Amino acid sequence: MPKVRRRNLPPALFQHLLERIQSRKVPATQLELLATWLDTEPEVPEGEWYKHLSGMTVCGEGELIKTFLLPGQAPKGKRVP
Repeated sequence: MPKVRRRNLPPALFQHLLERIQSRKVPATQLELLATWLDTEPEVPEGEWYKHLSGMTVCGEGELIKTFLLPGQAPKGKRVP
């Protein structure tokens, strides 16, 4: 199983993630929780996956985080612990 990539993201994807953080007003506390989770070098499935945090859901595909969802938005894929 791949691990979530933290470096060398495609520039368009990185820009998309920054736009989602801004447009969905993701609080710094959620970004801290994300960073703490990423520090564990989590393994994720090859296909679509999601990780619930207390105030947002991180969605990805394989080693890449693809977007952030707010509570009430439905994720796709396999839930990761």
